[in-house]
Amino acid sequence: MKLLAVLALVAAAAPLLRAAGQGDGQGAGPLPFEVGAAPAGCDIGQGEWVYDEAARPWYQEWECPYIQPQLTCQAHGRPDKAYQHWRWQPRGCSLPSFNATLMLEMLRGKRMLFVGDSLNRGQYVSLICLLHRAIPDASKSFQTVDSLSVFRAKDYDATIEFYWAPLLAESNSDDAVVHRINDRVIRGAPMDKHSRFWKGAHILVFNSYLWWMTGEKIQILRGADDDMGKDIVEMQAEEAYKLVLYQVVRWLENNVDPKNSRVFFVTASPTHTDSSREWGDEAEGGNCYNQTSPISDASYWGSTSRAMLRVTGEVLATSRVPVGVVNVTQLSEYRRDAHTQIYKKQWAQPTPEQRADPRSYADCTHWCLPGVPDTWNELLYWKLFFPSNDQVL
Repeated sequence: MKLLAVLALVAAAAPLLRAAGQGDGQGAGPLPFEVGAAPAGCDIGQGEWVYDEAARPWYQEWECPYIQPQLTCQAHGRPDKAYQHWRWQPRGCSLPSFNATLMLEMLRGKRMLFVGDSLNRGQYVSLICLLHRAIPDASKSFQTVDSLSVFRAKDYDATIEFYWAPLLAESNSDDAVVHRINDRVIRGAPMDKHSRFWKGAHILVFNSYLWWMTGEKIQILRGADDDMGKDIVEMQAEEAYKLVLYQVVRWLENNVDPKNSRVFFVTASPTHTDSSREWGDEAEGGNCYNQTSPISDASYWGSTSRAMLRVTGEVLATSRVPVGVVNVTQLSEYRRDAHTQIYKKQWAQPTPEQRADPRSYADCTHWCLPGVPDTWNELLYWKLFFPSNDQVL
């Protein structure tokens, strides 16, 4: 599909387009990758989940070979499929449907890179599942080497990549396979170990939250010495997180040209580990296990740290390189039903006691695919190609 076909797709979205020159809300011309605009006053972070059996899911679990066994819920015995059929409907507006061919055309000759933790990797895998059916088998490839995974769309000379850096800064949890370390140590600066892989990306999609929430304090290694065991100080997790985000902002300002690149930050992915009382479940110790429908209370807010969200917004707002914040937190708060629960490859086989109480080992952090991360990519698609005047959700 060549340029004329792309223009035809853009024309089909004409009611949503705004005049050129308003792409960044300051009359300075369209943003890179922008083809149209969200309707005025459209807040895509506010809305409701609508059950849509006709249009969702966009792909089937079995037909996407890139999904890790930790996210293949149907293959691991999940008995229901309703979680796959919910569509996010922004309040008071509608936006173009995700179009894989349009996205691939816009990525022609480009490099798109996701950087973060396993939730970010789930979103990355969701995106390549959304795109891969539009690419002949002989024209695509996928490879993982250490912390970097690369999906290549050969006919488009495009790559979509994921880089494992759960705390963004260098840490003792950087091994892409063996990283379950309770006493986490990070290096506040420099960021060279990771950031050398980020250079040259035309679209950067960061996330970081979950790995900061393992305790009140984080250990910081000062200086550039390779010995991760000396000159360590402790900081409150919130302050350490702020320190690292400022380092990311400085790196962006020194390495990213906003005239031809875009940067996004995906907000915290909520968990539903021990909050069933909050959504009206009377069962003692309830969590996401055996949940089959979203939370209907629009005011529900779970255990996601508002303080960490506030830090994210405050720090990224200081960047001279615009950062589009993709707010997935509130809409995902409602989706108690869409986690992998017990329906995944287990790193360790459950004990007989755990099997007697499946809630005790249910994963209420990660999400089945297809599922909620597909919606995160829909929001990313809107913000990339159809941005609003306010780039921060």
